[in-house]
Amino acid sequence: MRDLETEIVEKFGNRLRTRVNGVLIKDETILLIKHRMAEGRYFWNVPGGGMKFGSNARDNLKREFLEETGLIVDVGNFLCIYEYLDEPLHAVELYFEVHAIGGELKLGKDPELENDKQLITEIAYLNLEKLHFIKKTEKHRLFWEINELNEVLKWKGYFNFENNYIK
Repeated sequence: MRDLETEIVEKFGNRLRTRVNGVLIKDETILLIKHRMAEGRYFWNVPGGGMKFGSNARDNLKREFLEETGLIVDVGNFLCIYEYLDEPLHAVELYFEVHAIGGELKLGKDPELENDKQLITEIAYLNLEKLHFIKKTEKHRLFWEINELNEVLKWKGYFNFENNYIK
Protein backbone atom coordinates (compact mmCIF):
# COMPACT_ATOMS: atom_id res chain seq x y z
CA MET A 1 0.00 0.00 0.00
CA ARG A 2 1.35 3.43 -0.98
CA ASP A 3 1.77 6.09 1.67
CA LEU A 4 -0.49 9.15 1.77
CA GLU A 5 2.19 11.64 0.78
CA THR A 6 2.97 9.65 -2.40
CA GLU A 7 -0.71 9.48 -3.28
CA ILE A 8 -1.14 13.24 -2.78
CA VAL A 9 1.76 13.93 -5.17
CA GLU A 10 0.37 11.47 -7.74
CA LYS A 11 -3.16 12.95 -7.59
CA PHE A 12 -2.34 16.64 -7.29
CA GLY A 13 1.33 17.17 -8.14
CA ASN A 14 3.29 18.23 -11.22
CA ARG A 15 0.43 20.23 -12.69
CA LEU A 16 -1.29 23.53 -12.05
CA ARG A 17 -4.53 23.22 -10.08
CA THR A 18 -7.20 25.85 -9.71
CA ARG A 19 -8.86 25.67 -6.30
CA VAL A 20 -11.82 27.44 -4.72
CA ASN A 21 -12.01 28.14 -0.98
CA GLY A 22 -14.77 29.49 1.22
CA VAL A 23 -14.38 31.68 4.29
CA LEU A 24 -17.28 31.12 6.70
CA ILE A 25 -17.21 33.35 9.78
CA LYS A 26 -19.89 32.83 12.43
CA ASP A 27 -20.07 34.22 15.97
CA GLU A 28 -16.42 35.33 16.08
CA THR A 29 -15.21 31.94 14.76
CA ILE A 30 -14.00 30.70 11.37
CA LEU A 31 -14.75 27.26 9.94
CA LEU A 32 -11.56 25.30 9.28
CA ILE A 33 -10.74 21.77 8.20
CA LYS A 34 -7.76 19.76 9.42
CA HIS A 35 -6.14 17.69 6.66
CA ARG A 36 -3.73 14.80 7.17
CA MET A 37 -0.87 15.40 4.74
CA ALA A 38 1.50 12.59 5.79
CA GLU A 39 2.21 10.51 8.86
CA GLY A 40 2.13 12.97 11.77
CA ARG A 41 1.79 16.04 9.50
CA TYR A 42 -1.41 18.12 9.38
CA PHE A 43 -2.67 21.25 7.63
CA TRP A 44 -5.62 23.52 8.54
CA ASN A 45 -7.43 25.55 5.89
CA VAL A 46 -10.94 26.70 5.09
CA PRO A 47 -13.13 24.26 3.13
CA GLY A 48 -12.50 24.07 -0.59
CA GLY A 49 -10.85 22.10 -3.33
CA GLY A 50 -10.14 21.63 -6.99
CA MET A 51 -12.42 22.94 -9.68
CA LYS A 52 -14.11 20.56 -12.11
CA PHE A 53 -13.96 21.48 -15.78
CA GLY A 54 -17.21 22.98 -17.08
CA SER A 55 -18.45 24.14 -13.68
CA ASN A 56 -18.00 27.75 -12.55
CA ALA A 57 -16.13 28.79 -9.40
CA ARG A 58 -19.25 29.41 -7.31
CA ASP A 59 -20.82 26.04 -8.19
CA ASN A 60 -17.51 24.26 -7.53
CA LEU A 61 -17.28 25.92 -4.12
CA LYS A 62 -20.85 24.93 -3.22
CA ARG A 63 -20.03 21.31 -4.17
CA GLU A 64 -16.78 21.30 -2.18
CA PHE A 65 -18.48 22.74 0.90
CA LEU A 66 -21.22 20.11 0.79
CA GLU A 67 -18.69 17.26 0.31
CA GLU A 68 -16.38 18.41 3.09
CA THR A 69 -18.77 19.92 5.66
CA GLY A 70 -22.35 18.87 4.93
CA LEU A 71 -23.28 22.55 4.70
CA ILE A 72 -25.19 24.23 1.90
CA VAL A 73 -23.70 27.66 1.28
CA ASP A 74 -24.41 30.84 -0.58
CA VAL A 75 -21.23 32.20 -2.17
CA GLY A 76 -20.68 35.88 -1.49
CA ASN A 77 -17.91 38.32 -2.31
CA PHE A 78 -14.68 37.31 -3.99
CA LEU A 79 -11.86 38.02 -1.52
CA CYS A 80 -8.45 37.25 -3.02
CA ILE A 81 -6.17 34.96 -4.99
CA TYR A 82 -3.36 33.02 -3.33
CA GLU A 83 -0.68 31.24 -5.35
CA TYR A 84 0.78 28.17 -3.67
CA LEU A 85 3.99 26.85 -5.21
CA ASP A 86 6.02 24.21 -3.44
CA GLU A 87 7.07 21.69 -6.07
CA PRO A 88 5.65 19.31 -6.97
CA LEU A 89 2.46 21.12 -5.83
CA HIS A 90 1.29 24.30 -7.58
CA ALA A 91 -2.16 25.81 -7.08
CA VAL A 92 -3.93 29.07 -7.77
CA GLU A 93 -6.51 29.44 -5.01
CA LEU A 94 -9.60 31.66 -5.24
CA TYR A 95 -11.02 32.73 -1.87
CA PHE A 96 -14.69 33.72 -1.45
CA GLU A 97 -16.84 34.74 1.49
CA VAL A 98 -19.61 32.17 2.10
CA HIS A 99 -22.75 32.01 4.25
CA ALA A 100 -24.35 28.78 5.47
CA ILE A 101 -27.99 28.53 4.34
CA GLY A 102 -28.72 24.87 5.11
CA GLY A 103 -27.41 21.41 5.79
CA GLU A 104 -25.86 20.07 8.96
CA LEU A 105 -22.20 20.39 9.90
CA LYS A 106 -20.48 17.00 9.67
CA LEU A 107 -17.04 15.66 8.85
CA GLY A 108 -16.95 15.02 5.11
CA LYS A 109 -14.44 13.39 2.81
CA ASP A 110 -12.41 13.96 -0.31
CA PRO A 111 -13.92 11.83 -3.09
CA GLU A 112 -10.68 11.96 -5.11
CA LEU A 113 -8.90 9.67 -2.63
CA GLU A 114 -9.44 6.09 -1.49
CA ASN A 115 -11.54 5.65 1.67
CA ASP A 116 -8.56 4.49 3.74
CA LYS A 117 -6.53 7.54 2.70
CA GLN A 118 -8.89 10.35 3.59
CA LEU A 119 -7.26 13.70 4.23
CA ILE A 120 -9.99 15.30 6.34
CA THR A 121 -9.56 14.44 10.01
CA GLU A 122 -11.39 17.25 11.82
CA ILE A 123 -13.72 20.16 11.18
CA ALA A 124 -14.27 22.98 13.65
CA TYR A 125 -15.28 26.57 14.17
CA LEU A 126 -12.17 28.15 15.70
CA ASN A 127 -11.94 31.46 17.50
CA LEU A 128 -8.90 33.71 17.06
CA GLU A 129 -7.16 32.30 20.15
CA LYS A 130 -7.44 28.70 18.89
CA LEU A 131 -6.35 29.77 15.40
CA HIS A 132 -3.21 31.41 16.85
CA PHE A 133 -2.50 28.25 18.86
CA ILE A 134 -2.04 26.18 15.67
CA LYS A 135 1.60 26.10 14.55
CA LYS A 136 2.31 28.16 11.44
CA THR A 137 3.58 25.06 9.64
CA GLU A 138 0.18 23.45 10.17
CA LYS A 139 -2.10 26.18 8.80
CA HIS A 140 -2.47 28.03 5.52
CA ARG A 141 -0.13 31.00 5.15
CA LEU A 142 -3.09 33.38 4.80
CA PHE A 143 -3.99 32.74 8.46
CA TRP A 144 -0.56 33.31 10.04
CA GLU A 145 -0.86 36.99 10.97
CA ILE A 146 -4.57 37.60 11.53
CA ASN A 147 -5.39 39.96 14.42
CA GLU A 148 -9.17 39.80 14.07
CA LEU A 149 -11.33 37.43 12.05
CA ASN A 150 -13.23 40.13 10.17
CA GLU A 151 -9.99 41.36 8.55
CA VAL A 152 -10.15 38.17 6.44
CA LEU A 153 -13.25 39.59 4.77
CA LYS A 154 -11.25 42.67 3.71
CA TRP A 155 -8.57 40.77 1.77
CA LYS A 156 -8.11 42.06 -1.75
CA GLY A 157 -5.58 41.18 -4.41
CA TYR A 158 -2.97 38.55 -5.13
CA PHE A 159 -0.91 36.90 -2.38
CA ASN A 160 2.13 34.65 -2.47
CA PHE A 161 4.14 36.14 0.41
CA GLU A 162 7.36 36.04 -1.62
CA ASN A 163 7.59 32.27 -1.39
CA ASN A 164 11.23 31.23 -1.35
CA TYR A 165 10.44 28.29 -3.59
CA ILE A 166 9.28 30.39 -6.57
CA LYS A 167 12.08 30.34 -9.12
